[in-house]
Amino acid sequence: MDQVITSPRDLRQQALADARREHILSAARAVFIEVGLEAVSMREIAKRAGYTAGAIYSYFASKEEIYGALLAESLERLNNFVNLSAENISVDQEGQPAFAELRKSALAFYEFYRDNPRDLDLGFYLFQGLKPRGLTNEWDSELNTRLRAAMQHQEAALIKLGCNKRDVDTELTAIFAHIVGILLLNHTGRIRMFGKSADELITHYLDKLALRLPKSK
Repeated sequence: MDQVITSPRDLRQQALADARREHILSAARAVFIEVGLEAVSMREIAKRAGYTAGAIYSYFASKEEIYGALLAESLERLNNFVNLSAENISVDQEGQPAFAELRKSALAFYEFYRDNPRDLDLGFYLFQGLKPRGLTNEWDSELNTRLRAAMQHQEAALIKLGCNKRDVDTELTAIFAHIVGILLLNHTGRIRMFGKSADELITHYLDKLALRLPKSK
């Protein structure tokens, strides 16, 4: 079996290409957040990055591909944060390790976006003007898979608690909807009209969830 031999020159070229790619992504992230996906052109991204439009196309075929790469990186950070938070699960006050896992992983999901508003901005690209938008089917599928992976600890905990598949899907959807809704209210400042903090609302929801879920055996 032939081995692939990478020369020092090849390694330097790859490192340079990776650095340029990250520079383009950094410039694109700022532009997307400022003006949105629809208003951005590849020419504007190139200008922000200090490159020609032709140079940008050497790394990305379209602005949608750039956006997909940014979202993929964001979701990767989300997954790492949730996985790290779920590594050491302590038993809660009622002695339910399964619910402790559910609560901690759900809170980690919420806290990631609470503490990283620029990632939240990127995540809301689908809802500009409340009109759904998407990328290619391949990108949408990959990003949805990464997002679902960030909820795998919640799913596992619900199964341990005795929920059937239908209930697992329902509860996961409800948890996700509550987290996104609370984050949106907090991010836009609308939450002030209710006189409640985002942390208080997500804690209240999870406390009520504990009361109606079956107990782990």
